[in-house]
Amino acid sequence: MAAQRSSSGSITPLMLHLCCCFFLLLIVSPFSTILALTQQQELDRIISLPGQPKVSFAQFSGYVTVNEKNGRALFYWLTEAITSPEKKPLVLWLNGGPGCSSVAYGASEEIGPFRINKTSSSLFLNKYSWNTEANLLFLESPVGVGFSYTNTSSDLKNFGDKRTAQDALIFLVRWFSRFPQYKNRPLYITGESYAGHYVPQLALKILDYNKQFPKSAINLKGTMVGNGVMDNKYDSLGTVSYWWTHSIISDSTYTSIMKSCNFSSDNSSQKCDDAVNYALNHEFGDIDQYSIYTPTCSSGTPAANKHMRLKNSLLRRRASGYDPCTENYAEKYYNRPDVQKALHANTTGIPYKWTACSDVLIKNWKDADFSMLPTYKKLIAAGLRIWIFSGDTDSVVPVTATRFSLSHMDLKVKTKWYPWYLGGQVGGWTEVYEGLTFATVRGAGHEVPLIQPERGLALFQSFLAGKKLPNS
Repeated sequence: MAAQRSSSGSITPLMLHLCCCFFLLLIVSPFSTILALTQQQELDRIISLPGQPKVSFAQFSGYVTVNEKNGRALFYWLTEAITSPEKKPLVLWLNGGPGCSSVAYGASEEIGPFRINKTSSSLFLNKYSWNTEANLLFLESPVGVGFSYTNTSSDLKNFGDKRTAQDALIFLVRWFSRFPQYKNRPLYITGESYAGHYVPQLALKILDYNKQFPKSAINLKGTMVGNGVMDNKYDSLGTVSYWWTHSIISDSTYTSIMKSCNFSSDNSSQKCDDAVNYALNHEFGDIDQYSIYTPTCSSGTPAANKHMRLKNSLLRRRASGYDPCTENYAEKYYNRPDVQKALHANTTGIPYKWTACSDVLIKNWKDADFSMLPTYKKLIAAGLRIWIFSGDTDSVVPVTATRFSLSHMDLKVKTKWYPWYLGGQVGGWTEVYEGLTFATVRGAGHEVPLIQPERGLALFQSFLAGKKLPNS
């Protein structure tokens, strides 16, 4: 798949029309407009989810149309902060894949307030939920992921980075119109895996949008990405290095991959594919590639994706984590009609089951930036707070891959490498650069808040506060 140049700053006439109409309405009839917006919020309010414990915070979910002509609509789920939501920032969470659901992973396995029990009949509270610190907005993006849909079948054959970022920007503009109380709130964009593309690309779109529409600017303050895809060349080199240094592959296979693969090229050779496939199929064994030291799910679902596309870093998510079967619980729970009704989801009767990841998207991904490093440099120049973190037991987008990428950004070191602590134990290691903070989370896999929830929350708290991780 050929990588494409990054698109930045393009604003559609539809968006311009939307913004003008919204502000005209506020000027002409502010009371009636606010009343209508409040009514729309009430339509999106979640009264209670099936099997949900009693909670004090408000929840909203529903659809925001991002393209009327094609009928593209993105599904969101907002869980407000447990205390003083009006004083806390808004955090948008995006999962990657591409093609994986933020409801399945971010909301239900990682940072959300609820976990799904093994029978998929009820929910229980996550005491390390990030909504202790912020209002959490989960977005299933792009269309075709989870409950997000399109009425135009050709859309499902034309996915890519550019349209994903553009639709996400339109979603935010329209979502803020529906929830004006969040309009000027500090916004942070977070995510993991292929959201290493989504997050910085959307951030750059927002910066360009703010330049063109300063009166309706989005108050973007920063971004944070975990185990994120950053640069095809350095990610690939770092991944192979991780496999070898963690004794997953043999010396001969490591040598074969390094000799056969040209990671600077968009095109993969047959020799390179054969060498990588040999490692995956004959040397890895039945391990969870996303968390190499935890048990695999014994439900019959493959523990690792044997068709992982290392060459262009398009990674598909399979059952992983600890509890290693949580993805299976989510697929049962969110396919329940009573759950979908409570979430205001699947209102158009999507002709397929809700799945944690979409097989369609990865087969039809048309454009992807080869490297996100130039985009990150623009975000740094804009003065955003930027954190990048890595769980150190992930072999899919491993810590070595991220470090290889960061080393080629030529950033000036402000605070040299040091261990950070939580509860008297080393939580990981960190280094602070001019404009960017990097941190590892010890003992965490691809989904850091799932494997190490307490350390993940501590990381998030430091990020929001703009403070260095504790060194004692």
